[in-house]
Amino acid sequence: MQSAGAASGWHRSVMLTLFDAVSICLSLYAAYLLRFESHIPAEYWDQFQRMLPILLAIRVPILLAFGLQRWSFRFSGLHEAARLVGANLVGTGCLVVAVFFLRVPVGPPRSIVAIEFFLTTSLMGVARFSPRLTHAWLLSGMRSLSRDRLRTLIVGAGSAGELLLRDLRRSDEHSYEVIGFVDDDPHKWGRSIGGKPVLGPISSLPELAPSRRVRQLLFAIPRLEGPRLREILASCSALSLGYKVLPVSFAYLSDNAIWAMLQGLSAQHLLPRHPVHFDEAEMASLVAGRRILVTGAAGSIGGETCRLLAAHDPELLVLADIDENNLYFLHRELRGKHPRTAIEAQVMDIRDRERARQLGERYRPQDVFHAAAHKHVPLMEDAPEEAVKNNVAGCLNLCTMAHETGAEHFVLVSTDKAVNPSSVMGATKRVAELIVLDFARRSPTAFATVRFGNVLGSAGSVVPLFKEQIARGGPVTVTDPECRRFLMSIPEAVGLLVLAGLGRYGDLLILEMGEPIRVLDLARMMIGLAGQVPDKEIPIVFTGLRPGEKIDEELMTEEEARDSRLVREHFRVVAAPPPPADLLARVERLTVLARAGDRVGVLAALQSLVPGYAPAVSELAVR
Repeated sequence: MQSAGAASGWHRSVMLTLFDAVSICLSLYAAYLLRFESHIPAEYWDQFQRMLPILLAIRVPILLAFGLQRWSFRFSGLHEAARLVGANLVGTGCLVVAVFFLRVPVGPPRSIVAIEFFLTTSLMGVARFSPRLTHAWLLSGMRSLSRDRLRTLIVGAGSAGELLLRDLRRSDEHSYEVIGFVDDDPHKWGRSIGGKPVLGPISSLPELAPSRRVRQLLFAIPRLEGPRLREILASCSALSLGYKVLPVSFAYLSDNAIWAMLQGLSAQHLLPRHPVHFDEAEMASLVAGRRILVTGAAGSIGGETCRLLAAHDPELLVLADIDENNLYFLHRELRGKHPRTAIEAQVMDIRDRERARQLGERYRPQDVFHAAAHKHVPLMEDAPEEAVKNNVAGCLNLCTMAHETGAEHFVLVSTDKAVNPSSVMGATKRVAELIVLDFARRSPTAFATVRFGNVLGSAGSVVPLFKEQIARGGPVTVTDPECRRFLMSIPEAVGLLVLAGLGRYGDLLILEMGEPIRVLDLARMMIGLAGQVPDKEIPIVFTGLRPGEKIDEELMTEEEARDSRLVREHFRVVAAPPPPADLLARVERLTVLARAGDRVGVLAALQSLVPGYAPAVSELAVR
């Protein structure tokens, strides 16, 4: 196939060169006809015959030197047009010099030289640009007649928007019919970009979209701020529009298939800050050649952590989880992607202290990431004993294993629900944090806790729930209209977990997450992103706070905030107060009560260990 393609390209180059030679001949002849009003005197006819071989000998090699025989009819643009004009200007200059040095007795009139240049350049330009223009015209006509066409506005009339429009015109693999641009720069209003008008500011979208029958918005603004994006979506919430966005800044766009890079707007684009990106070289330096164990590997955070670690060449990666089905699929996926990395899958219940010890002695992990936990707040309110067994006793088992087998790092995945907890889940995660702090004070292993806010897209989180409810046609359920949450993406959570946990920054680390977002606003925007109208096409229902839930979550207590410091652009280290001296004895008492099924005793012990915590519903204690 390569030889066939090369032969086709060679034939096209030969044909273009022959066409150029014919164009030169015709242009010179037409120049003489125009100069002498269609009647060429005999002496000038002789001059034409002498000049034609000289002109061909000059122009053809120059055109070849400029590479004009290697022409892309589909991707030709302003740069190629300038190259064509430049080649012919050089040819005309060389002709004038050649006639002077060859001392042709009667040189051509200057008017003929000028006319020939314009005619030659025009003929070559028509031959090279007309296929693309014809193709674009036909595509535009077909798209206008198509029932599937999507009348589209490009948001952003800058370089990225112009490049996107140009690429959309080249392709017949989409249904976007671009009718214009919107941009906040008033100097661009009323101007034409690629033949499409800049219709006004972005704030005019609520009026423009219905009047122009727009069905799709394409965002071509590099690094559009989350708050600004939310503002735009809110203004268009009453319209049934589709939304797509370019995923990278204009500086990284290639000149091929830019429209194919468009992706649907997602909840991640609505974060109140720029996404946090991590240094891959630094990540590799922390992971390469290490023996690593990840608990909760079959979960959202644990699984993504394993994918990140496997991509940076650890010596050994052990995946541990009690969910053997999802563990099997993850193991198969990673072995397929990284066949040269030693990857082991181990079914493990973290509540089994002996099983934890066996795995530690067998693999001797240098780094332990503990992501296994019971995390669903309402379920744990109904089963506090199980929350203690898993979140508290399981964490103690893993910490003991890491300490006794000489691990270098232990990293606990925690949650903002552990701050001033109002739920059993939050209280048990706070006790787990205290256990890690206790080991950090007395073990040569570097123990650390990484505290997250809500992770977009993780299993059981609000985003997948909203997507499922929207797909069913609603209603979308929100607990309270004033409920706010800190949000982060799974890549951010995992990057923080690895870099902060292995970087030995401190005992408790938090990502700077910006301002919390109202869950109601998130629900409305996700309905809008699905092309539906909130409260009209998709209803929103308020269900009330469930037991253990809070209106607002916090990332730090007031005391922690006072003693925290920013160690990197997006990392904050908290100087956590020391845990109680008798912590482990009290934890042992708590786990004994949990194993005995003494719910009253469990809740009382949690209250004693976590000051400020109170059971959300008192009657749970007597069920």
